[in-house]
This record gives sequence, C-alpha cells and structure tokens, in this order.
Amino acid sequence: MAGEASNPVPGMTAHDPLEKPVVVIGPQFLQQYPVDLTIANDGKVTDVNGTVIFSVQSNCTRIHDRRHLKDAADNILVTLKEKIKTMHGRWQVFKGESTEEKDLLFSVKKSSLMQSRTQSDAFLASNPTSESDPDFKVKGSTIYLGGDESNVVVAEMFKRDRDNFAVRVYPNVDYAFIVGLVVVSDKMNAYCSGQVKEAISVATKVATPVAKKVAISVATKVAKPVAKEVATKMVKPVAKEVAKRVVTKVLNG
Repeated sequence: MAGEASNPVPGMTAHDPLEKPVVVIGPQFLQQYPVDLTIANDGKVTDVNGTVIFSVQSNCTRIHDRRHLKDAADNILVTLKEKIKTMHGRWQVFKGESTEEKDLLFSVKKSSLMQSRTQSDAFLASNPTSESDPDFKVKGSTIYLGGDESNVVVAEMFKRDRDNFAVRVYPNVDYAFIVGLVVVSDKMNAYCSGQVKEAISVATKVATPVAKKVAISVATKVAKPVAKEVATKMVKPVAKEVAKRVVTKVLNG
C-alpha cells in the first residue's frame, strides 16, 4: 500500500532517540534505532543488507530538474523540484506527485552565494519564522536540527566510493525526509562544483594573455636599468680600445 515503509535493518551504532520525533514525510519512517542507508548513483537506496528501501527517479527538462522519491512498492512519496530563477539555487519538496504550494513539505536553499561547496538550509512549510532561522542545516557531512548554533545531529553522510555514499539516520528521525534532503543537497553541491570549474576555466583562459602582458611589462621595467648598466660597463673598455687603435694608426702614419 502507498506510504507503507519497509523497515530497514538497523545500523550497528548506538545513539539515543530524540525526545521529540522529527516527522516530515511520515511517521512510518521513524525507528527507535539508527538506520544506515546507501544511496547509489542509479537512484537506489538500500539498507545494510542490500534491500531496496527507496528509489529516486529523475525527470529532467530544459527548464528545471524534477525528481520523485519512491518507496519499495514504487509509490511516489514526494516530488523534489528545482525552483528556477533563484539566486540561492532553491529546491522545493512536495507531497506525492503534487507541485502545488498547498502540498509543500519543505524547501532547501544554499546558505551562502560565496561558498565553493554548498552548506544548505532546510525550511519546513510550517515554519512561520524568517529564513534566517532554518529548521535543519546540512553542513559538511552532518545534518543538524536547527541553525548555525545547533549541535543536535540527526544524520551523517559518509562517502564510500565514486558510485555511492552512506547515510546514517539517528533514532526518531524521519529517514525518508533525510534521504530527500541528502539528494537535494547533493544536487546543489554538484551544480555548485560545476559553477566553480567553469569559473576556473574562464579565468584561466582570460588570465593567460593578461599574465603574459604583465610578465613582459615587469621584465621590461627590470631589464632596462640592468641593460643600461651592462651596456655602460661594456662600452667603456671597447671605446678605450678603439681610441687606442685610432691614435696608434695616426702616429704611425
């Protein structure tokens, strides 16, 4: 049935459950033990035994990137949609197949425009406060409950190899929500890395002729006095020798 969760095999790490459960997509995705999941490049999300718990299906267009997070029975749990024409690279996550504002569950945006790698802030649709106070923060490989001052960890990511990485979701935390948040953050990081690479490429192409001109200018300024000094030292003995020969020739008729 739609929305029913396959209970993933628990991870081996002990961690006390949060007093207040974190529920965003559904309470069926809560466990009283840590849940270790692996997210592969093919979109499959598996537990420690390799059992598929979720899958992420891509539906990219020229306008925006849209993805569906599905459960093991192929039911669409949420739709992850990139919001176009936003400075902070915002994504929105909606209930089921909907993309209507009334079905918005949470949104994610970059913490800063000046970062080479993305720190993400997540805001629940029910959050009545300003966007300076996020509900969750993805910082490095750690996901925190709350903003910059929080030390409450709800999940951690571990890169395994080029094709997949692991996520450890702590007890009483909606692990479907964490998977959605990780997928969005990973896409934002990939986009940000692409921007950095493009900027470096452009800068390199521009810098080469500029650097050449600067080098020539500097070398000229340095070379002129050096050349003058060298020329002066060389001219004096040469002139003296020439004068000596001229005088000798005149005296000898």
